[in-house]
Amino acid sequence: MPDPSVVIRHCHTVAEFEQMVELEFAVWGFGERDLVPSQMYVVAAKIGGQAISAFIDDKMVGFALAYPGIRDRRPYLHSHMAAVLPEYRDLGIGRQLKLAQRDDALARGIPLIEWTFDPLQTRNAYFNICRLGVVVRRYLLDVYGSTSSPLHGGLPTDRLIAEWHLASDRVEKVLRGKEPAIGDAKERIEIELDESSPETIAQRFQDLFARGYVVTWFEKLPGGGAYLLKPEK
Repeated sequence: MPDPSVVIRHCHTVAEFEQMVELEFAVWGFGERDLVPSQMYVVAAKIGGQAISAFIDDKMVGFALAYPGIRDRRPYLHSHMAAVLPEYRDLGIGRQLKLAQRDDALARGIPLIEWTFDPLQTRNAYFNICRLGVVVRRYLLDVYGSTSSPLHGGLPTDRLIAEWHLASDRVEKVLRGKEPAIGDAKERIEIELDESSPETIAQRFQDLFARGYVVTWFEKLPGGGAYLLKPEK
C-alpha cells in the first residue's frame, strides 16, 4: 500500500526545480555536464510537459520529468527522468509518480507516454512491464553516449523504449493486478546478471524486433530474468 504521508504534486517554482537537480545528483551521481539544469524543468512545465515530485513531510524524495512530443501527428509525452532517493524506495513512490503522470496525460487527452530503460536492469524491466503494463518494440544503441554516472559504469547506454498506452485494456488490467494472457509468447531473451553480454543481448532484441516481435511480459528468474516476446498482431 502507498505510504499515506507521501504527497505527489506538480512543481512550478525555480526553487523546486533546483531541488530536482539535487535529486539527479543524489541518485545518478552525474558530473556537471550530464545534469539536466533547472531551466529545462522550467521549459517542461511551461510547454505541456510534466515536472512532478513526491514529498514526505515537505521533503522532496522523488520526481518525474517529461517533455511533450509528436509522432505521426499524434501527441505523446517522453518521460526523460524519474527517480526516488535510495532511502525512500520500496514505499511505492515510483509507481505513484508514474500513475500521476498517467492521470495528468489522460486528463489532457494524451494517450501515450514513452521512456527509455536499460535492458540489463531486470528490476526496472519487471516494474515497467509487469507493474505498469508497458510494451516494448524498439531497441536503441548507445542513446546517450558515455555518461559520468557511476551507475552506467562507462558502458554504452543501450536502451529499450517503453510504450505506455495509457488507456489500453492491457494497461487497465495490469494496474488492477491482473496478468495479461502470455500463453502465446513465442520467444524469450534471458538476462543473467553480471554474465549476459550486452552485445549479444542487443543483437537478439534487434533481430526479434525486426521480425515484428514485441515484448509483452517479464519473468523473474534466480539471478536475472527473461523478456517474453510474441509476434505483433
